[in-house]
Amino acid sequence: MHRLLIAAALALVAACAQQPPGDDSLYQELGGKAGITRIVEGMLLNIAGDPRIVEHFRNIDIERLRDKLVEQFCVEAGGPCRYTGDSMEESHKGQQLTESDFNALVENLQDAMDAEGIASRTQNRLLARLAPMRGQVIHK
Repeated sequence: MHRLLIAAALALVAACAQQPPGDDSLYQELGGKAGITRIVEGMLLNIAGDPRIVEHFRNIDIERLRDKLVEQFCVEAGGPCRYTGDSMEESHKGQQLTESDFNALVENLQDAMDAEGIASRTQNRLLARLAPMRGQVIHK
């Protein structure tokens, strides 16, 4: 999938790939909590080297962010975790993130999943679960 079409693709995938309650197959395909942790850490390392968006992460507690992202991805993947962080609206308030910022973050997440050997189908399933958050973070 061409990276410039990420936003449209996420919306389409979200419409097609809703996960039934109690289905932890995505969580398992991502490698459980350990696999999700590696993906999140890889994404954060990718962001650290991404001049397009790294500034948005300069003044935050990266360890806390890592922990909350692991929780969030775990929950979205159907895992046994509980998300204890702020709402997406609250945590992105005042940042004025753009579609380009969001797409760059998604690209860094995809690169991290590629590095972990996560199949495209599995990546798309996770992205579909995360796609609804797009509207909760852009232009807030």
